[in-house]
Amino acid sequence: MDVRTVGVEEELLLVDPDSGEPQALSAAVLASAGREGGVGKEVFESELQREQLEFATLPQAAMGDLADEIVRWRAEAARHAERLGAAVAALATSPLPVSPSLASGERYGWMAEEFGLTTQEQLTCGCHVHVSVDSDEEGVAVIDRIRPWLSVLVAISANSPYWQGRDSRYASYRSRVWGRWPSSGPTEIFRSADRYHEQVSAMVATGALRDRGMVYFDARLSASYPTVEIRVADVCLDPAATVLIATLVRGLVETAAREWRAEVPPVPHGVGLLRLASWRAGRSGLEERLIHPLTMSPEPADVVVRALINHVRGALEDSGDVRLVEESAAALRATGNGARFQRDLMSRTGNLRDVVAACVRRTTGG
Repeated sequence: MDVRTVGVEEELLLVDPDSGEPQALSAAVLASAGREGGVGKEVFESELQREQLEFATLPQAAMGDLADEIVRWRAEAARHAERLGAAVAALATSPLPVSPSLASGERYGWMAEEFGLTTQEQLTCGCHVHVSVDSDEEGVAVIDRIRPWLSVLVAISANSPYWQGRDSRYASYRSRVWGRWPSSGPTEIFRSADRYHEQVSAMVATGALRDRGMVYFDARLSASYPTVEIRVADVCLDPAATVLIATLVRGLVETAAREWRAEVPPVPHGVGLLRLASWRAGRSGLEERLIHPLTMSPEPADVVVRALINHVRGALEDSGDVRLVEESAAALRATGNGARFQRDLMSRTGNLRDVVAACVRRTTGG
């Protein structure tokens, strides 16, 4: 069977290796990569804040190849940062206090003027997964059908318990900060590509958004590639967790496309319920109850994660990814996600600098 290709964008935090404090060095890191030329010059990009660095993988059909790329580009980012006396950490928020430094450019300046503190405070690192689709019509059908399941990805990836030096009481506080953008979050059921594009055009026409690139739906049609882009996950501390998220996302997209072809309608949950499910996932992570995507009732996190795996099992079997997902899910149950790792270390050391240092090591597989 021809499998859908998957690409991943990861945002990393640039930090001082001794103090753990974020460093506004993205331009210098990009210059370092640019001087070497080669593929790396095209892989790394700046982000909203100068304390961030983003990379994007190529589209991959085999998850092993995707894993190799993620490990490679994390290591390359770390190498370029080290030249400048810095390090990279796959942290979705900074555990230590920070006053972010907005990157230069007309677009970011417009955002700062229009959205004020929302832009100024928005130092968050996410993981975006692109999965190939055959057409906009298929892509919108997929978006309609994966809506209830996206909150589970928030819980699995949760890696942002600390904000400005304090425990936020959330597993994914990034998801709450990201939700401040007026165009973010779950969507209604569109039912057609025409309706999707009409809605996006109407949103831009309000003048509240600069362009279509600022439509921050949880899942959207990519403006640049023939893909559906799923944008809900925290950047994951371990590369293996990123691969798990990407594998589950591909399974969701393939399962939804099959349902569409079989004329299975989308689950008709309203946006209000989906927002509550996302909030609960960000609050609880994998440590407490989540809201079950089908029944919208509270269930233990293990039960909800298992429901997701069972939902996409047919697609996983056809792509040869069942073993990868089962083993990764078992490891996740045993060791926890990034939020648990950070809190466990903080409880032992009482020092957020030690938390950042350990996360720097974990980012590149240490």
